[in-house]
Amino acid sequence: MISSYVAVDLETTGLDPKHDKIIEIGAVRVTEDTPGATFESFVNPYRSLEEHIISLTGIRDGQLKTAQGIETVISRFLDFAGDLPILGHHIIFDYSFLKRAAVNKGFGFERQGVDTLKLARKFIPEDRPKKLLDSCLYFGIEMKQSHRALSDAFAAHELYQSMKFKYGQIEPEAFCSTGLIYKVKKEQPASKRQKEHLQDLLKYHKITLAAQLDHLTRNEISRITDKIIAQYGRI
Repeated sequence: MISSYVAVDLETTGLDPKHDKIIEIGAVRVTEDTPGATFESFVNPYRSLEEHIISLTGIRDGQLKTAQGIETVISRFLDFAGDLPILGHHIIFDYSFLKRAAVNKGFGFERQGVDTLKLARKFIPEDRPKKLLDSCLYFGIEMKQSHRALSDAFAAHELYQSMKFKYGQIEPEAFCSTGLIYKVKKEQPASKRQKEHLQDLLKYHKITLAAQLDHLTRNEISRITDKIIAQYGRI
């Protein structure tokens, strides 16, 4: 059973690490089951947030405009995390976003992890919901603020500790870390020609782009361009 780890949670613009962006990282370093230093940072996604994300998290565009981009924040997070395993509720979700950001910056990010969602599915009755808030309520853990990164990271830590205290002696192997697997290649920046073509399409069809053009990758611009042509036609 692991007792030292980094509990982490992200808030993002959506659920797909290929298309969506991190907007907040929260993490707490745990040593011998005791929480210590914390990491909390907004991340500028260089795009406008959709209303359902604002409603879910309470985070607004104005809070992110002055924040650093992920290319800077990921370096600080990796320094904070060190070589410790990472822990979270559905940790592969957070890991996929973090690894993509790390690889794009030229860093490796191979990690062991512990998934509290997997543990909740094992130890909470099948007919009970297993979301982080519901799992915490089942074990009598009070969450101060749901869907904010640092609060959720602390909640995942407390959930893990509660389950380990209750079931660790019975099934210690369930509380070991396992290798996290998410394959990703470094994304390439968009070319000048791609940007100019997209700008011409936007102007011709009188479309306002929610994302900032200079921060789009080659694949992102290609997807947006294809979508515009399919919906509105060529110039």
